[in-house]
Amino acid sequence: MTGRDWAMVGAPNARDLGGLVGAGGRRVRSGQLIRTPALGRLTDEDLPVLAKLAPACVLDLRDGTEIAVAPPDRLVGEPRVVHLPVHDAEHPVFTYISAVLLGHDLDAYAALARQGTAAAMAEIYRWFVTGESARAGFSEALRLAARPENLPLVYHCSAGKDRTGWLTVVLLTALGVDEAAIRADYLRNNPLTDSLRAVIVEAMRRRQPELAVDAVLPVLEVRPEYLDAGYEEVRRVHGSFDAYLRDGLGLTDETLTALRAQLLE
Repeated sequence: MTGRDWAMVGAPNARDLGGLVGAGGRRVRSGQLIRTPALGRLTDEDLPVLAKLAPACVLDLRDGTEIAVAPPDRLVGEPRVVHLPVHDAEHPVFTYISAVLLGHDLDAYAALARQGTAAAMAEIYRWFVTGESARAGFSEALRLAARPENLPLVYHCSAGKDRTGWLTVVLLTALGVDEAAIRADYLRNNPLTDSLRAVIVEAMRRRQPELAVDAVLPVLEVRPEYLDAGYEEVRRVHGSFDAYLRDGLGLTDETLTALRAQLLE
């Protein structure tokens, strides 16, 4: 059993982590942790759905440069908005993903296409574990989620699948959810975004008839090997996920206990 999908046209992969089984057989509370893509494409019809959720806090993992070129998030009520940029300008795949989603010219990314965007995506997931802004952002995100005044918490990046996906891995692991269930939630992104992905690729083909779709799809999908790269980096650097939470992210027993107290039934 998993939490409900918050059916929003402008955020097709938005979903509630409620219902997943965590530590001691206790389920993640419904309506408390909602993962989404950026909220700038929400429709007028989507806003009542978001209002029903009534987020107390919206966490944005994008860098300021990404936020500046995207439609502003559409919000309801007066949630606290927190920016924790998980971004590395040295990794061009970050700006490549934004360029694809926003319909920008991709000529500047020819070198990335030659490297192989799937390989670049796996590299990003390894960076999620070791990168300075990644460690700082994911660490503070868990501290936010452990405080009741920030719940319900909506969190997102651009597409809502990679930075959002790894933060979900971290949150659910800290809550004691098993790896198989975490992986299943991660991979749900693809069926939820099938139609959107087809629209993006077709629009790109119209603008660039010579487009190599194989170079674009890896940044529009999630793949098991991306998640594997993150898990492998955790084991390589820290030995275990628990050590990553404590040593890599600097989380204390107090924070982890508070997280479970707030988010498990």
